[in-house]
Amino acid sequence: MKILAFAEQRNSQFKKVAFEAVKAARTLADKLNADVVAVVIGNSVASIAGQLGGYGATKVIVAEDPRLEFYSTTAYAKIIAEIAKQESADIIFLPASSMGKDVAPRIAVKLNAGIASDCTALTVDGGTIKATRPVYAGKGMIDVNIKTSIKIFTLRPNVFTAGNSNGASASIENKKVELSDADFIVSVKEVKTASGKKDVSEADIIVSGGRGLKAPENFKMIEDLAASLGAAVGASRAVVDAGWRPHDEQVGQTGKTVSPTLYVAVAISGAVQHLAGMSSSKYIVAINKDKDAPIFSVADYGIVGDAFEVVPALTAEVTKLHGK
Repeated sequence: MKILAFAEQRNSQFKKVAFEAVKAARTLADKLNADVVAVVIGNSVASIAGQLGGYGATKVIVAEDPRLEFYSTTAYAKIIAEIAKQESADIIFLPASSMGKDVAPRIAVKLNAGIASDCTALTVDGGTIKATRPVYAGKGMIDVNIKTSIKIFTLRPNVFTAGNSNGASASIENKKVELSDADFIVSVKEVKTASGKKDVSEADIIVSGGRGLKAPENFKMIEDLAASLGAAVGASRAVVDAGWRPHDEQVGQTGKTVSPTLYVAVAISGAVQHLAGMSSSKYIVAINKDKDAPIFSVADYGIVGDAFEVVPALTAEVTKLHGK
């Protein structure tokens, strides 16, 4: 039996979800007596491939092409599917990141494979893999089994902890998959990111603001609190839809799913869509003047009060604790 883990990278640097996927594959492989093969796709990425050995990969396959400098859903799907066939992989792991969610269904079609998406747990019972995943916008969880011979799982970011590398090595194999211009009919031409801005999907601490902040300029106090905590700034869907914040900050079912150690929700009522994206956070702090707001049902700590009074005071105290 063989598990193929897709290791996502950007600008020749692995995303945290890459290590999580490989480590989760190693954990499952140990229970199934299986091998773990990781695949890295991009341009000039061979130099980073060896890092995956420290997270459990015994072999890393590198697929390089200058045209793969930016993500292409069609090309990536073809490469992963071809490598899965060549390696006779029984199981494929991908992160449930934006990229993973996009490419996984295409791979499933090419391999006639069943897929369990956004998994939060994987267990083995008598050689059968049971996946736990959210349903009804996160209001419930179900256990599912995939019955096809090839099985694909996408893993919710920050749930399958990667830990630290153990320093182990892995064999590196360069593999050429023939690609034509038709394989690049859909591709990313340019990626723009704010300099120094933390990604909510990878941040350990997130401070999110909602429509209760009343105006976009009031997000300054969210940014100040986030800065004092070394956190990323998040936002609810209502805020993003109103044009107050960029979409890459949106937390929720139609935004990014996050599982930080600390999630601070400010002036967010807690719609089901938002809860689906952050309820797996380790600790949740809610600040809202409505004591009956749904966000308090998932919060570990709640402050019923006016955000315009609470947040500045909290920022001042955090700053004082840090000696700034």
